[in-house]
Amino acid sequence: MSEPTCAAPEGLTFGEALSELDGIVAALESGQLELEESMTRYERGVALLRTLQTRLAEAQQKVTMLIGELEPDAGDTVTGGE
Repeated sequence: MSEPTCAAPEGLTFGEALSELDGIVAALESGQLELEESMTRYERGVALLRTLQTRLAEAQQKVTMLIGELEPDAGDTVTGGE
């Protein structure tokens, strides 16, 4: 990926954002960018990372909720008095 996308991170799919972030990391690690370009890409990477982390957290909450719907309520289980 040679040029960063101008689209807002929130408007990208998870895969698009992750792919762009991978490209940014590769470009930064290459050491071939000028300081200004490195800073611009770093800032974009941070924005992408925040968006990705938010989406992962939302997905985790949804999975937890769905698993909770499959499991019996804690109040439904009877514990033995030992």
